[in-house]
Parts: sequence; structure tokens; C-alpha cells
Amino acid sequence: MAKEITSAEYQALAELRYLIRKFVGEGDAVARAAGLEPQQYLLLLAIRGLPEGEEATIQALADRLALKHHSMVELIDRLEVHGYLRRSRRRDDRRRVLVSLLPKGEKLLEQVARHRISELRSNGTALVKAIGDLLEDRRV
Repeated sequence: MAKEITSAEYQALAELRYLIRKFVGEGDAVARAAGLEPQQYLLLLAIRGLPEGEEATIQALADRLALKHHSMVELIDRLEVHGYLRRSRRRDDRRRVLVSLLPKGEKLLEQVARHRISELRSNGTALVKAIGDLLEDRRV
């Protein structure tokens, strides 16, 4: 039989949810202040932050942002028009479309990311504490 969830666990879960939503909301505001919609910032971040060896294909990026392929294409279209990124086809497989950041997109991403990293370094301990409180099983 599963052990009863404690009040402390409910509190930690609620605190974690609150802090995550606060972090995301503040990030959206920072992106907008820089001239990006939140999803545009997330796409630039996803491209720049892909794991080593993973290609920035439309499908890989759609998976990262939990979007449908056609929605990702529309998002890429909007950023490409602004000169933040570009699409290219692989030389060895012309069916594969790769997405890469242009200097203008790189600069804008850095501006927003620098602010977000600074925010996490300043206030991230509360988030870490909430996660730690949930991972620690005090019922034993």
C-alpha cells in the first residue's frame, strides 16, 4: 500500500510549481522586453542548447518545444523573416532541413539568456530547495 502524502510534500510540490511558474513568467517578460515572443526565445535557446552531435532539424526542434511540425515551420518562418535564423538543406540528404542561428539571433538570445542565468544564480536556491524537499523521503 502506498504511504500517505505528507503535508510537507504537498507544500513542497506547491512551492515548486509556484517557483517554476514564476521563473517561466519572468522569462517570458524578459523575452518580450527584448522584442521576442516567449516561443521565439525558446526556439533560439533550443537551437543553441542542443546536445553535442544532435542536429537542429525541424523535427528535433519541434520535439524540444513540444510543437507540431507545421507549428514549428511557422515559428521558424517568423524568425527567419527577422534575420534571426536560417534554414539550409544538408548536402548529403537534401530532404533534411537544418536550422541555424544567425549573428542577430545569437546576439538577442545571449541578451535574454544572460538575464535568465543571472536570475537563476541569484534566486535559484529556493527552486533547488523545493526539489530537494520533494526528493527527500521523510516518511521512512
